Amino acid sequence: MSVVLSLLWPDMPVEVVKLPEDEDGLHFGAFIEDPLGKDDLVAVISLFVEPLPIDKVPVHSANGSNGALLDNDPVLVPSEVFAVRFRKFACRTDAQGQGVGTALLKHAMHFARSELKAEVLWCDARVSSADWYSRRGLSQLGPKFYKGPVEYVCMRTLLTEDSHDVRCSTPV
Repeated sequence: MSVVLSLLWPDMPVEVVKLPEDEDGLHFGAFIEDPLGKDDLVAVISLFVEPLPIDKVPVHSANGSNGALLDNDPVLVPSEVFAVRFRKFACRTDAQGQGVGTALLKHAMHFARSELKAEVLWCDARVSSADWYSRRGLSQLGPKFYKGPVEYVCMRTLLTEDSHDVRCSTPV
């Protein structure tokens, strides 16, 4: 929790950041050997079986003859795909730019697909990090929104046979 707290919410007490549902998640970490030969936790990510909040899916509409969504007639309905959400994904500043976060996200994608049988992996991403996620295959779902003073956007990626081959702009 200290990596997440120090990077994502440095001014918040741990009681505010820790949620009851954290116990239901699957938590993963990336470690780098320190100069003394000990494993040093540098990045974390947590997975939760949780449906997409909303999704635009084609539904029969009085205005659409083939069931397609019309620009002036969006219909929001719950998604029916099996989805896994990742949260509290953080990489220590001194480990960023080395491929650690990408490798951990790649592992989470592969695990969600192969072990949990998820079809979609999604998150609420800080807008400041949205480009990083886009370069790794996630796309925006829905409008931007705020959690407190921080602007977010929901992002997702479809998990396919080759989704563990995450597109990446930095070498891993």
